[in-house]
Amino acid sequence: MNAVKNLFVLYTGGTIGMLQSACGLAPAGGFEARMREQLDAQGTVLDWCFQELPPLIDSANMRQANWLAMGAAIVEAVERGHDGVLLLHGTDTLAYSAAALSFLLLGLPVPVVLTGAMLPAGNEGSDAWPNLLGAVTALQQGVAPGVHLYFNGQLLHGARASKLRSEAFDAFAELPRRREAERAAKIPAGLDYRTRRQPVNLAVLPLFPGIAAGHVQALLDSGVQGLLLECYGSGTGPADDQALLDVLRAAHRRGVVLAASSQCPAGHVQAGVYAASSQLLATGLVPAGGMTREAALGKLFALLGAGMRQEEVEQWFGVDLCGEMAD
Repeated sequence: MNAVKNLFVLYTGGTIGMLQSACGLAPAGGFEARMREQLDAQGTVLDWCFQELPPLIDSANMRQANWLAMGAAIVEAVERGHDGVLLLHGTDTLAYSAAALSFLLLGLPVPVVLTGAMLPAGNEGSDAWPNLLGAVTALQQGVAPGVHLYFNGQLLHGARASKLRSEAFDAFAELPRRREAERAAKIPAGLDYRTRRQPVNLAVLPLFPGIAAGHVQALLDSGVQGLLLECYGSGTGPADDQALLDVLRAAHRRGVVLAASSQCPAGHVQAGVYAASSQLLATGLVPAGGMTREAALGKLFALLGAGMRQEEVEQWFGVDLCGEMAD
């Protein structure tokens, strides 16, 4: 882990830099000067370059196009010689972006740290500057290559973090999910940070008592290329609903990638434990193991967005690529 000496700061908007508007808090420019003042007051000695990524957004408006733009800006900065990246981002979808970038930037030789704030930098008692300055300090001390999330004094794995609280400063954590999977010996061809991606039609659907085949069919009819089905417990679902099973099986035959994750915060999908799990997975669902929703969605996006065929996506979805599935 090398200490970062030439930092690239990418500002995407979010609460950290918001200012009051007639409609409430809204993303605002001019954050570079505010950040420079804080770093100077802290006595931070560091070469750094700041870039706004237009349009500045509330992260509730995050889309796949924003992920692609962030990834492209980061790769370009690293190719210019920056040896570390700090990405300033809103908290609502911070964990989703950290997970997506973990897979979009596979093999990037420098660390990328995402952070944000629960309160704007101008508010009394805000966590904005402690989070920003803490992330900068961590990068100066040395962070391993890969994507990380820094919040409330903790450096978290980018593909393991989730937002658990909407008002407290310790909003993010790594869920205690069981992680056992085969590790990829190397980054698969066509999946590293140089790979061009395109948007993908993805959907997430939690199972619930009373879910009907028609609900799932309507979602699939929207042109979904990949569906993350959030199952109960260790991967169970309504295995006595033949119509539902038939809908999933037909979608898989059409080329839709189907993945199964657990709704439980500490869940882990396992095949063969319950008959209800086995029958559901037999429709073509690929177990997500202990991946979080954010990680599973980001991984599907990176694999399908790279143009991989259904069987290739299913193969690599079940293999640990960056620590998302294995310790």
